[in-house]
Amino acid sequence: MYAIVDVKDKQFKVREDDTLYVPYHSDADEDDQLTLDRVLLVSDGEGDVTVGTPTVDGASVSASVVEHVKGDKVIVFKKKRRKRYRVKRGHRQQYTQIHIDSLDV
Repeated sequence: MYAIVDVKDKQFKVREDDTLYVPYHSDADEDDQLTLDRVLLVSDGEGDVTVGTPTVDGASVSASVVEHVKGDKVIVFKKKRRKRYRVKRGHRQQYTQIHIDSLDV
């Protein structure tokens, strides 16, 4: 059984006991419980698929927050030749690691 869930305008395919890296939830602390209500699709694994319009009524996914992590560093390097212009900046995106506890249909 799996579901397609919308978390902060990004879609994820989830199953029970999965671990995901989702966009950063600033209001969630570690070991908090999250309820993901925007379930777009539910499949029972035997070919029976329920597609929502836009969401499936009565379906939700319960998850727990494991930790907040940072992604890999992305280097942004700008250069204009022969102008003595060079800028090097780095960025690390923040993510929230969640563990899927159950799918409620």
